[in-house]
Amino acid sequence: MASTSSAAIRSGQYPIRIVPIRVDDKLTAPAPAAPPSVAPNLTYRGGPLLTAVQIFTFFWGDAWQAQPQADLVQQLNQFLGNVVTSALLDQMAEYSVPTMAIGKGAHIGTATVVTPAPGPSVADGAVRQLIEQEISTNPQVPKPTPNSLYFVFLPPGVSVSLDGGSSCMTFCGYHNDINGQIFYAVMPYPDCAGCTGALTVFDALTSTTSHELCEAITDPIPGQGWYDDNNGEIGDICAWQTKQLNANTVQLEWSNQSGSCI
Repeated sequence: MASTSSAAIRSGQYPIRIVPIRVDDKLTAPAPAAPPSVAPNLTYRGGPLLTAVQIFTFFWGDAWQAQPQADLVQQLNQFLGNVVTSALLDQMAEYSVPTMAIGKGAHIGTATVVTPAPGPSVADGAVRQLIEQEISTNPQVPKPTPNSLYFVFLPPGVSVSLDGGSSCMTFCGYHNDINGQIFYAVMPYPDCAGCTGALTVFDALTSTTSHELCEAITDPIPGQGWYDDNNGEIGDICAWQTKQLNANTVQLEWSNQSGSCI
């Protein structure tokens, strides 16, 4: 995908697919600049859905092998293994369509990738290259299926750029696709107050990860699944509204059935 500006995303030219920055309990661009004149309502655009999501996690950089990040690796893998069989996935069932019923999923593996080492800033293109390289060369990494979702966690001090914006400046995470065939999410380390607020690092990561997980399930090719032209995806409408799920912090997600964030 060619680089685009945050203004282009806000204008609707490109789908919103990010966790927006939080500043002083308010969300900043590229979320919509003003509340929509109509109530949020996600509509299905005919694209794929992840009906039984299969998560594989990449932890990019040798910093994940040292403390405290090494403990975070175990905690995040455990969280993802639990959340894909939890009530949060049951919520996604309302976005099933006649040929695709959304159910629970699984966390199927993990890898720490130290070569190539990430620089202080990486582009989305470099993330995509890493995923494709690992799929083709690492026998421990499963080949993509229609339900595969690869999560890439970045280490402290490394930012990622997407569409003219960058982590800790305009977003705290995002999901995307490679040629409509490989689905992935990128989770920068929350190095800034705009990506943690009052949360701990782990709680901030579980919140943003749950945001992108639910969006990837319901809109894996951004804008071609369940989407709202005014508000974006299922998580965007409820950004930074959280709840406790099995002792973990997760984000609320929009429910068309209830007309609210639940």
